[in-house]
Amino acid sequence: MLDIIYGEATDAGRVWPRNADSAAVFVPQSRQQVRSRGWMFAVADGRGGNDLGRIASARAVERMVEGFGSVAEGVSLASLMPRLVQDANAAVHDEALGPGRRGRLLSTTIVSCALRNDTAVISHVGDSRCYLIREHKATLLTQERTLAIHTHQAAERMPAETEQSEKLSSSRSLGPEMFIAVETASFPLHPGDVLVLCTDGLYEAMYAEDIARIASQAKAPDEIARELVAYAVQADGADNATAQVIRIQAIEAAARPRAAAAS
Repeated sequence: MLDIIYGEATDAGRVWPRNADSAAVFVPQSRQQVRSRGWMFAVADGRGGNDLGRIASARAVERMVEGFGSVAEGVSLASLMPRLVQDANAAVHDEALGPGRRGRLLSTTIVSCALRNDTAVISHVGDSRCYLIREHKATLLTQERTLAIHTHQAAERMPAETEQSEKLSSSRSLGPEMFIAVETASFPLHPGDVLVLCTDGLYEAMYAEDIARIASQAKAPDEIARELVAYAVQADGADNATAQVIRIQAIEAAARPRAAAAS
């Protein structure tokens, strides 16, 4: 059975008086749910000022968890996750139309990761990221659309400030438009893997090698998340910083359809 442990941490940083980042987790309530539904993590970075940004990011991650917990068990994660991000986009868009908003724009990035059996499915919009830490090396699993191909292939070897010069405009986010393009990809999991979901206030303050070094420690994931965030705030602190850290303890191979197994 898929077995994971996780932790998260966030900090407003040294500039903003309040934190516009949000994070949420769907935790399966039984062994049966672990197998048929799985886990889901989401991190969002609100834009448009601390108050509006916080509203947008919180609504987005809440909607992701609500949606993940309400769909039929066993549905394909690869088809479910981009649909949930679209639902989160609609929720943020509708929030901006509510009373008292006066037409003010609400927007947020989002990165989400669903885990079931031996696979991670990651969907994201904007520049919040997911890194895979395996054998003390960090691989960037999310790619902003404006990255050049050579940058796309070597992202984990580049300093964050160089990557930032090529990253997608913050205008690509949940909220401003009724429909958005969602980036989704599936990745195989290995025991011992660590996934780090984070906002730009974290990864812009450090090299990918720093993320790998900290996340590879034999510490509890919540302690690693706090250490990542503290490092980012100490090194820069110009933005809110958030990290979710997920360690894969064990995996379970997905059952294949009987006809496929017999072929």
